[in-house]
Amino acid sequence: MPIKRQLTLAPWIFTIGFFGLWELICRLFGVSSFVLPAPSTILLAIWEYRNQLAYHAMHTLWMTIAGFGLAVVFGLLLGMVLGASRLINAGTYPLLVGFNSIPKVAVVPILVFWFGVGWVPPVMTAFLISFFPIVVNVATGISTVEPEMEDVLRALGASKRDIILKVGLPRAMPYFFGSLKVAITLAYVGSVIGEQNASNVGIGNLLTRASAAFEVPLVWAALVVLAVLGVVMYVITALIEQSMTGWAQRSQMANA
Repeated sequence: MPIKRQLTLAPWIFTIGFFGLWELICRLFGVSSFVLPAPSTILLAIWEYRNQLAYHAMHTLWMTIAGFGLAVVFGLLLGMVLGASRLINAGTYPLLVGFNSIPKVAVVPILVFWFGVGWVPPVMTAFLISFFPIVVNVATGISTVEPEMEDVLRALGASKRDIILKVGLPRAMPYFFGSLKVAITLAYVGSVIGEQNASNVGIGNLLTRASAAFEVPLVWAALVVLAVLGVVMYVITALIEQSMTGWAQRSQMANA
């Protein structure tokens, strides 16, 4: 079988195998649905609560995309600044690392004080939790331009701005898209945290209400829907990466 077809089928085979094993364990050991529902029970819950799940999933999706979009713009611009200036990089990194070390669930009450309960806290939480990997990777990509290449470009009359935009930024694209695949999953984490604490809609709010009512199958159904949304956004990001940075994919290792 061609390697390309194997790579296409592998995610489906592994996913089906994982859920099949999960179903088998639940049935063989008689695991209670209250402890761990079988995938078949979760599918029934998804169908039963399909309208409710679709409504809240759409709210989570747009709030996540909004926060992720802010993180992409801010992270790209700040990463370019840090990659272009060693002084600014050294001065701001302690602040960035310190801020990123703060659990974002602790920031949500502050966002509620500032913006009230609604869509803003989830969007801002998604932004705050996802911009850091973008900043770090873009700055790393730009700062890896070889000094010898910079000397040649300066000798040819290129300015620092030209070097950053025409050499550094394209060099940083593989790093940038690698960070996006991490950031999009973090954005979902951030939006759900914000929804659980400061929103009346969204998967996070649904999880809180379902947990309080001990509706375990609905909790798992909401988690599966959230996972599907994350996978879809990851795949879209990976396809965009492949179309824009295919030149960086040169390794032929791990063919089997």
